[in-house]
Amino acid sequence: MGSYFLASPLGKTFAAEVIANELRLDLYRIDLSAVVSKYIGETEKNLRRIFDTAETGGAVLLFDEADALFGKRTQVRDSRDRNANLETNYLLQRIEAYQGLAILTTNLYDAIDSAFMRRIRFIVRFEFPYAQERIEIWKRIFPAQTPTEGLDYNKLSRLDANGATIRNVAMNAAFLAAEAGEPVMMKHLLAATWTEYSKMGQLINDNQLKGWA
Repeated sequence: MGSYFLASPLGKTFAAEVIANELRLDLYRIDLSAVVSKYIGETEKNLRRIFDTAETGGAVLLFDEADALFGKRTQVRDSRDRNANLETNYLLQRIEAYQGLAILTTNLYDAIDSAFMRRIRFIVRFEFPYAQERIEIWKRIFPAQTPTEGLDYNKLSRLDANGATIRNVAMNAAFLAAEAGEPVMMKHLLAATWTEYSKMGQLINDNQLKGWA
């Protein structure tokens, strides 16, 4: 069927889930830490099992943060470089022969080896959401059964955040509200936002949070 390549700051995994759901196929999200091995030949064996299983079961393969596996080959300076390049060469051959759908996602588009790029059928880019798009994300971020009260989506949209950050803030706010026995309110979102940005080591412009609580 070919391969998709999703380069985006948000929504990569969700987009893959939508594609698999529309095709009514299982989605196999590949844990790269369980695939890549320091032992010679083991990475190739792991990849072979993954591709064979996906072809047999008709599943969609998702290589999340694909730059870690599909990165550019390096100049050979020692045995480690040689083995890494051999793994890349094997992956190139296997991707080309694969008859199913493989989805690669990354935020580091330029880190992908050009040989993979030539074999990719579609490249989809997701731009950082504008304020109006952030409003729509906030409106849909909570399940219908989640109790909310007094959420101001225009104020929330001033937070210059991508979908993943909004999701994390919303989830943490829901936990805070549940712990307090309250519906999700702006004060919970404010506290969750400070926690999330502190965790990421990022600063927030106070104007983005003005009037939240």
